[in-house]
Amino acid sequence: MNHWLIKSEPDAFSIDDLAKVKQEPWNGIRNYQARNFMWRDMKVGDLAIFYHSNAKPPGAVGVARVVSEPYPDATQFDKSDKYYDPKSDPEKPRWWLVDFELVGKFDEMIPLQTMKDDPVLSEMTVCKRGSRLSITPVDPVHFEYLCGLAKFTP
Repeated sequence: MNHWLIKSEPDAFSIDDLAKVKQEPWNGIRNYQARNFMWRDMKVGDLAIFYHSNAKPPGAVGVARVVSEPYPDATQFDKSDKYYDPKSDPEKPRWWLVDFELVGKFDEMIPLQTMKDDPVLSEMTVCKRGSRLSITPVDPVHFEYLCGLAKFTP
C-alpha cells in the first residue's frame, strides 16, 4: 500500500465536503507529476492525508482512501468547466483522476508549522521549501507518525 498527501483549499472542497458526498473524483489536477501519481501509482485502498491548503493555518485534517482505478478526468473535455483543456483528446486523454472516500477526520488539525517543527515530519515533501504539488507521496513512517500525533487510527 502506498500513502499520499492530497491538498485541497477548504473553501473549494474541504474534508467536511468529502464527508457529505461520501466519494469524490479528485478532478482538476493540471500538473503532470501529480497526474502521474494518480494515473500510474495510486491503487485502490491506498490511504492519503487530507490537507487543507491556503487556509489559516494550513494543515493535515484527516485521512481519505483511494476507491477507484484511474480514469479520464471529464472536466478536461467540458468547455464550460474551468479545468477544460482544449488540447485533450477523448481518444488519448491527457488528465486522469481517482476517486477518494473519507476514512475519518482528525479531532484537531495538525498545522503545517507543527509538522515543520517536528524532527520526524519535517522530512515530508509538504514541509520542504517550495513544495507546491497538490499530491505527494508520503513515507509510511511519516503517515503512521502523523496519524499518531492526531490520535487517529485509520
